[in-house]
Amino acid sequence: MTERLKGQCAFVTGGADGLGYAMAARFARDGARLFLFDIDAEGLAKAADALRAEGAEVATMAGDVSATEDVEAAFAAMDTELGAVDILVNNAGISIPCPTLDLTDEAWDRMVAINMRGVFLCARAAGRRMVPRKSGTILNITSIYGIVAAPARLPYIATKHAVSGMTKALADEWARDGVRVNAIGPGYTETRMTRLNREAGRFDAAQIENRTPLGRLGQPEDIAEMALFLCSPEAAYVTGQVIAVDGGWTAYGYADGWLADR
Repeated sequence: MTERLKGQCAFVTGGADGLGYAMAARFARDGARLFLFDIDAEGLAKAADALRAEGAEVATMAGDVSATEDVEAAFAAMDTELGAVDILVNNAGISIPCPTLDLTDEAWDRMVAINMRGVFLCARAAGRRMVPRKSGTILNITSIYGIVAAPARLPYIATKHAVSGMTKALADEWARDGVRVNAIGPGYTETRMTRLNREAGRFDAAQIENRTPLGRLGQPEDIAEMALFLCSPEAAYVTGQVIAVDGGWTAYGYADGWLADR
């Protein structure tokens, strides 16, 4: 195993579960120290225990990415407990698929707060530390729906497209200051959120697999490996990119089951 991130401090939002946990665990195996930030205090404690059992150095704080005071407190705690942030992974996000005509103001506002405002607040806090040091990496987790669109997902698509746009804007703004900013657009991936949406009847896993050229849903490890690359020295000339990790989903133009018949 390499130690591409040895000595680096990584701040991961939504780190208690799913993609956030998978990326944190992968970073730790390559030498990173971890600060996990999540609204789920109990989940954070379990995640930290599991990571420490594998030898990782981990600090945590429970809080809301959409609350300025929580974000500022978390980065201040990281400064004290681990050191200045070298890597920010903006992973926290929510999805509430529903027809637009049934969408409530509250659901819209909550998705904008978590998926978009949270990315801004954390990127700003990290940038205030990275830009003066002329060094740092920010990785935003958007979605295939930050690249393409589909019905009955308006706020998710709007906020994830915003994350893709913020990625490019910040990459342009901070490149001369030594800060790289990229994004991953995961396809349908086996996480708790995906499982809950599947159990609620919001999508058919078999149909998704049939439409995906590689013929399966993604695994959190698929995303974690790309995250490691983008945050490592090997990606030193990569910035401003939104990279789909989706088994070919966004490249495939047919809406029917043509692939399944071949």
